[in-house]
Amino acid sequence: MRHGDLGRSPLGDGLPRAGDPDAIRRQHLLRVRGRSVAWIPPLLVLVSILLVDWYTGGEFRTVSWIVLVPGIAAAICGVRGTAVFAVLGLATYVLADHAWPRQYQTGLPDFILVGVGGALAVLACAVRVRGERRMLHMRDVAETTRRTLLRPLPPGWGGLDHAAVYLAADAVARVGGDFYDIQPGPHGTRALVGDVQGKGLGAVEAAAALLGTFREAGYHERELATVAARLETRIHRHGLHLAALDPEDDDRIDRFATAVLLSFPTAEPDTVEVVNFGHEPPLVVGPFGVRSLPPGRGLPLGLGELAHMDGPPPTLRITLAPGETLLVVTDGVTEARDGAGVFYPLKSRVTDGVSADPRLAEPSRLVAYVRDGTLRHSGGHLADDTTIFAVRRM
Repeated sequence: MRHGDLGRSPLGDGLPRAGDPDAIRRQHLLRVRGRSVAWIPPLLVLVSILLVDWYTGGEFRTVSWIVLVPGIAAAICGVRGTAVFAVLGLATYVLADHAWPRQYQTGLPDFILVGVGGALAVLACAVRVRGERRMLHMRDVAETTRRTLLRPLPPGWGGLDHAAVYLAADAVARVGGDFYDIQPGPHGTRALVGDVQGKGLGAVEAAAALLGTFREAGYHERELATVAARLETRIHRHGLHLAALDPEDDDRIDRFATAVLLSFPTAEPDTVEVVNFGHEPPLVVGPFGVRSLPPGRGLPLGLGELAHMDGPPPTLRITLAPGETLLVVTDGVTEARDGAGVFYPLKSRVTDGVSADPRLAEPSRLVAYVRDGTLRHSGGHLADDTTIFAVRRM
């Protein structure tokens, strides 16, 4: 399972998708072998009305029910198809009504009803199609934004075996404040996983600012502490820019981010350097067990100056045994609750999974396992954006 595949199909497509989920599902359901069959339901209704009208007595006329046909077409067909059914319904009404003796004909009032109903159906269909096109356009824009912010990572990128999945709590936006990336460079390969406080475009802007700085500093800077300092400076500058734009918007100006910064030095193949900015400590998952890294002593990015900290948080150096994987998640996992309000027990679930299958320590398997477990635990209802990131050396 590759990096991109995990993000496209969480838990068997059980979660709502971006854009208008009903519109997208309807497009798939009304196609057979790539061809639209949306015209079949209104046509069947039209034929059924004619048969009922023909085989019932003159005292019970149903031909005026044809007004339902363009209404059904308006819900599932395009504007042209709905217009065709409006005209077809009106013509069918005239022919069917005149086939009866005069005393049984429904006459002009129902003719007007069918005509006006068809016209309104065409208008309603035009409004529906326009709204669906707008939603699909928004979906494309959101997808482009997501791919720019969370760029696809090639397999083996930077000499790392990695996997990641991002699940947006907002099915329409498809992108939020969670972020991750891997940046190879001359001083080793660096990785960054984080979560910007808050939601909306402000969180996306802050995440984009941090990722842009990480991609440059992670490549050029020799020391991981320098990369960490650059990230702190960047989010502070981002806040100054927002303050200049709108001094009254305190929520965006005071935004901060928790993050875990990783470095895999080229010269030390068994060593990983970790800087933790107030984030949930990563788990080290291996074939023989699971352990948590020490909690980071650093404050979230953006709060360092408020606490008058001198320099970035300390860098933790750890040794990974062969086959061990670093697992970093955002609070969408750790704060996922079931119906009784119980939080998802990440460490114990991963420990149980590794005990049952030691191959679960592989990044792709591990990410899929945590993703599925989180969604099952929460019933598919995510209260926050969720990122699951697993990485180890090839």
